[in-house]
Amino acid sequence: MSRILRGVTIVWVVLRYGLDELVLSSFSKPWLRRVTRVITVGRKLDAPRGQRLREALEQLGPIFVKFGQVLSTRRDLMPPDIADELALLQDRVPPFDPAIAIATIERAFRRPLEEVFVSFERTPVASASIAQVHFAVIRDRQGRERDVAVKVLRPGMLPVIDKDLALMRMMAGWVEGLSADGKRLKPREVVAEFDNYLHDELDLIREAANAAQLRRNMEGLDLVLVPEIFWDFCHPDVLVMERMHGMPISQVEQLRAAGVDIPKLARDGVTIFFTQVFRDGFFHADMHPGNIMVSVNPATFGRYISLDFGIVGTLTEFDKEYLAQNFTAFFRRDYKRVAELHIESGWVPASTRVNELESAIRAVCEPYFDRPLKEISLGMVLLRLFQTSRRFQVEIQPQLVLLQKTLLNIEGLGRQLDPDLDLWSTAKPFLEKWMLEQMGPQRLWRELRAEAPRYAKILPDLPRLVHDYLRRTPHEGRAELQELLAAQKRTNRLLQGIIYGGLGFVLGLLFMQLFVRIRIF
Repeated sequence: MSRILRGVTIVWVVLRYGLDELVLSSFSKPWLRRVTRVITVGRKLDAPRGQRLREALEQLGPIFVKFGQVLSTRRDLMPPDIADELALLQDRVPPFDPAIAIATIERAFRRPLEEVFVSFERTPVASASIAQVHFAVIRDRQGRERDVAVKVLRPGMLPVIDKDLALMRMMAGWVEGLSADGKRLKPREVVAEFDNYLHDELDLIREAANAAQLRRNMEGLDLVLVPEIFWDFCHPDVLVMERMHGMPISQVEQLRAAGVDIPKLARDGVTIFFTQVFRDGFFHADMHPGNIMVSVNPATFGRYISLDFGIVGTLTEFDKEYLAQNFTAFFRRDYKRVAELHIESGWVPASTRVNELESAIRAVCEPYFDRPLKEISLGMVLLRLFQTSRRFQVEIQPQLVLLQKTLLNIEGLGRQLDPDLDLWSTAKPFLEKWMLEQMGPQRLWRELRAEAPRYAKILPDLPRLVHDYLRRTPHEGRAELQELLAAQKRTNRLLQGIIYGGLGFVLGLLFMQLFVRIRIF
């Protein structure tokens, strides 16, 4: 019964905000469209469609807000006006009862709260759709007191999520079946992607592991701080990490007043992003201003502070090479190479004609070169390339869509800090250095060093392994050896025949020329 009531509520909100107009514009069933208009008579559709969609998702609750946030990352599927509006969604969710948070902690650690923490602030400092955060103090293994942030999963989320996801899948099927526009937007694919993101975020151990990996990767860069994870205090429902002190990066004037070098801060953000992408292949994929602070502590002054590691992106060596070569070819205006890369990647059918794809890519990219480099958006270039590729029946890989969304976030943040930021000038040296390392002798040496332990183990055993093989299979081994020897002899005879025949032919020509010269003289 509750599922039916929830379904009715969702349908009513969809109709009230006129969301049916988003997918019914190409209806092949006019009678259904007329019925919809009668049911919703009197509604006002003055607001833009993106705003109406955002307000409807906020009305439907935390799960749909999170869905809108994920939907905003699929700019390869969404019209720009809708994607831009959904990007404004924030987790405007009231906190749940601190007593419930305490009960969750005590259930997770099977101890009273006083035995887990030295002190615990009952009033939450932040609340989102999935969890809320409290400040606390713990005693670590060395007996030191440490200030920490405690993230507690919102209770009863899994059943609610599963119910809403089931309804979303059902609605996505309806949209695809009723509307040609719906088929183009691939709603079932989007819901499936949301399902993966959401269930990953429900496991706080996974988020803790992401944070620990990023912290290791960023050590030595001296540009970004990632909180330490206290594994003795982590559970799938509770995450305890180092409390970070800083100013929100959105408070630009306060940062400038504190003495932070804002243009350098913008460049550092680009360096951090490209380091995570092209060096590590593991990047923070939710880098909006709400998840970034700036340290004003004298020891780490001006460094980024990253928070919230529920969504990260990973790239293979193939992905990294594809992206680096695409960016480099684009800025050299080598559109043929960009087209070839799309085909070589396997994401465009092999039968695609290079010249046709090259022409389409030129039409996308060439207008950007009428602008100063600092006005070129790498994120938009990547988006347009994805859109062009879709015309040629390419299925864009999810990790690249996540990358493109993060790149847009970084560009927006960087230019908010420094409108004169030249993203390409900042990124180009990094890309060229990475390409040199991938293509030059450094890569060969690195791979030889990586494989050296395996080779060192195999080489001493190789004679014994060959001997044992020949002793275990004498007849087969001898037969194979005899066949190889016979083939070698045949090859040798053929080569000898070719050499001797060629030599005889050459000598014959020489003798003929000599005879002709003698006759002439």
